[in-house]
Amino acid sequence: MNSFWRFLRDKRNEQVLGWLGGGLVVAATGLWAAFVYFFPPGEREGDTARLEGAVAAFRDALKEKTRERVPLDWAMTQNNLGIALRTLGERASGTARLEEAVAAFRDALKERTRERVPLDWATTQNNLGIALSTLGERESGTARLEEAVAAHRDALKEQTRERVPLDWATTQNNLGIALSRLGERASGTARLEEAVAAFRDALKERTRERVPLDWARSFGNEGIALMLLAERRRDTAMAKTALSQINTAFETMRGGGHAAHAAFYEQQLLAARALVARLRGI
Repeated sequence: MNSFWRFLRDKRNEQVLGWLGGGLVVAATGLWAAFVYFFPPGEREGDTARLEGAVAAFRDALKEKTRERVPLDWAMTQNNLGIALRTLGERASGTARLEEAVAAFRDALKERTRERVPLDWATTQNNLGIALSTLGERESGTARLEEAVAAHRDALKEQTRERVPLDWATTQNNLGIALSRLGERASGTARLEEAVAAFRDALKERTRERVPLDWARSFGNEGIALMLLAERRRDTAMAKTALSQINTAFETMRGGGHAAHAAFYEQQLLAARALVARLRGI
């Protein structure tokens, strides 16, 4: 447990420990949950060292939290290890950390079965889908992206709108991202149309009043899918709608102080403006 105790002693983690309070559960899984929930993505961007520390802490925890001794705790820690590895992989240029994340999520699913813990199974399926989608984006084929779509659709079998509306919407958003990436590589429009439908489903629960930043992400993501679709169809009206939605997402993220997300939508905004100009013959 040496890595875990180093993680506890790190001065940078004192705020996390303070939030956990007097009822501190000294487990790597609890610390990682606090790290994820209390530090927004923009504030975590320089925290690669802490993420590496979290990975080491989870791996230390798994030396005692074995599958044979505590199968569901083992699976929970594998799931959280996967999240840390995926987050690291998103920042790295290669695919090694993402492949490790996929392996960790698949290990978690050996005990987090649909029959035993349906919502935990769905959560891990969604996490697996995100990792596969990011991995697929970096590879030339479509196999990983198809697996990502399947994983998200599996998650939605238990993450229903009636049972967990915001989780349902999040997974719909993630499904839309995977479908958009597939659609970019396909020659037709079917996958892009499915992506638009998924984002629109997400927006049924991710409303501006309820979760404004999540709403902006799904609204902007739908705009990107519409932009790709408009280019295929040479549809100027659709391209203008896409431009408007992406611009709204950009302004919302910038206004909310989310620099990384704002930069992403700003880049897409340039592409949308260029598409509208081309379609209008300017």
